[in-house]
Amino acid sequence: MPFPTRRFPLVAPPTPAPPTPTPPRHTLLGRLTLPERNYVAEALRTETVGGLILLAAAVTALIWANTFEGSYADVSGFHFGPASLGLDLSVTHWAADGLLAVFFFVVGAELKREMVAGQLRDPRAAALPIVAALCGMAVPALVYTLTNVVGGGSLDGWAVPTATDIAFALAVLAVIGTSLPSALRAFLLTLAVVDDLFAILIIAVFFTDDLDFLALGGAAVGLALFHLLLRFGVRGWYVYVPLALVIWGLMYNSGVHATIAGVAMGLMLRCTRREGETRSPGEHIEHLVRPLSAGIAVPLFALFSAGVSLKGEALAGVFTQPETLGVVLGLVVGKTVGIFGGTYLAARFTKAELNKDLAWADVFAVASLAGIGFTVSLLIGELSFAGEADTVNEIKAAVLLGSVIAAVLSGVLLKLRVRRYRELYEAEERDEDASGVPDVYEQDDPGYHLRMAAIHEEKAAEHRRLAERAGAASNKPDSPA
Repeated sequence: MPFPTRRFPLVAPPTPAPPTPTPPRHTLLGRLTLPERNYVAEALRTETVGGLILLAAAVTALIWANTFEGSYADVSGFHFGPASLGLDLSVTHWAADGLLAVFFFVVGAELKREMVAGQLRDPRAAALPIVAALCGMAVPALVYTLTNVVGGGSLDGWAVPTATDIAFALAVLAVIGTSLPSALRAFLLTLAVVDDLFAILIIAVFFTDDLDFLALGGAAVGLALFHLLLRFGVRGWYVYVPLALVIWGLMYNSGVHATIAGVAMGLMLRCTRREGETRSPGEHIEHLVRPLSAGIAVPLFALFSAGVSLKGEALAGVFTQPETLGVVLGLVVGKTVGIFGGTYLAARFTKAELNKDLAWADVFAVASLAGIGFTVSLLIGELSFAGEADTVNEIKAAVLLGSVIAAVLSGVLLKLRVRRYRELYEAEERDEDASGVPDVYEQDDPGYHLRMAAIHEEKAAEHRRLAERAGAASNKPDSPA
């Protein structure tokens, strides 16, 4: 008897799950968008010119202070201003508290623009300069602190080597003739803006005297009025400049460092474009004020703050006293290690991929360039050791010497890669179709390729004419064999 055949239903094999797509890795120091590239180019062009003026002002101050010491002291210490308003200040004081408020106003406007339309708008892109700037401030402060703990020095100057001077750094680039690719230039600019923000916070938190709450309240009311005028679209410098001066005066008398007023007003500007606007009000105002800051305010501050007496043991003592040695090591070693280490860690933990056109050596070179800490470092040095004229002079000498060492070191490192930088820079700037837009930004534009095709066809036609002319000439009886 045959056994019954048991039939099993056919079951289709399970469909394998589609592979989980790997998210694209964020490119570290990648190519900028065209609007961002144009903004960075314009900003750095102004800062470079201002940096050269700043460099000339610093050299003038050193020569003046060491050649005609008496006249330099007389001019720097000359007092003027309305004493009844608490503003009878020395020339040096006006430069540090007044002119630098213009510089910090530009910093505030830059920071606002970066947060709403620039590199800091994207959290992934913002992580890099923020982490790099934080590490680039924490490590120099740590280097200074360790140097003075070991050497038995004062810890009051821990914040001096934490700041980067973008104008001075760009002046060094202009002098050594290095054209950095836009990604590195943008990284340096954004890094300096974030660096300045944290420097401002340090000044506000650690260098605020006894508060006058009445004056501080008046400054707050003035800032609120400034914000309302901007919000309702009121225009006219004759409205904002007098109000800004009142806010600055109240902030100065409140005990909070007066430059904070400049930052606060800069942060209030609208930096987003509305329909029909080619640039936002914040960008427009920054465009107008930046030359004033870079070309006048900061150089005048340098003229009356960089006049360090180099006589006697001023320079020799830099490497023997823990305070001054800490400043030099903080700028040269701390800044480089902090920024490079912070950038590497940001790339490592965010799984970012370094731009294939660059190498980590380029990041290290830019990190060493950030060790040039001039304007804000001099200001913090004066605040850290207020009332100690000799110590302030020694700290200023340390800032100058540390900045020079950082400049020489970064110049050597950048020169080693100058050929590569020049190739990348020229590729970014190439505009063969003369459209006014670099070719690298037009690869997805059909019109660009049609224009290039027409250009190549015209060149081909010209070469055909030349070939025919050369052939006709070779057929003449008296032509050479």
